[in-house]
Amino acid sequence: MSTFSFWNDPGSTLHPASAMDFLPAPQLRALQLHRLQNITRHTFERVAFVREKMERAKVRPDDIKTLADIERIPFSVKADLRDTYPYGLFAVPMAEVVRLHASSGTTGKPIVVGYTAGDMRVWGNVVLRSLAAIGVTSRDVLHNGYGYGLFTGGLGLHCGAETMGCTVIPVSGGNTDRHLMI
Repeated sequence: MSTFSFWNDPGSTLHPASAMDFLPAPQLRALQLHRLQNITRHTFERVAFVREKMERAKVRPDDIKTLADIERIPFSVKADLRDTYPYGLFAVPMAEVVRLHASSGTTGKPIVVGYTAGDMRVWGNVVLRSLAAIGVTSRDVLHNGYGYGLFTGGLGLHCGAETMGCTVIPVSGGNTDRHLMI
């Protein structure tokens, strides 16, 4: 199969947003390296906590020259998210954050995640690609039983399905009889 020609096949069920999933390996690695370098530089320049960790590890953004260099970047762990609660790891000003989600905090402080409009587009496309990979199309009706609220699942699936063009029924969790009726 030649690269991407299947999109023009009227019988194809693959969605054009799935293009990333079929990139030739050299192109995929180049894209991954480009993105790794960009996110490393972005967080180093904008998040003091990350910059301090990288400086302690004696690594700077310009040191990331290959994908293997990811091993040089210090890990973030869950405690880092709690220690910088609520917004200490945000790499953009709050004025650019269009949505906040958080964990339940049952094991300590909640983990807060902020999304920009660009993040929301990426999230929608990632979920769209996941749905397309299992054969969902814009002709489908998606019954979303994930909870809607601070948990990201319900709204994430909803966003991706709408991005695909599906009809979404936002049923949320609980009330089994209602799920069966719908």
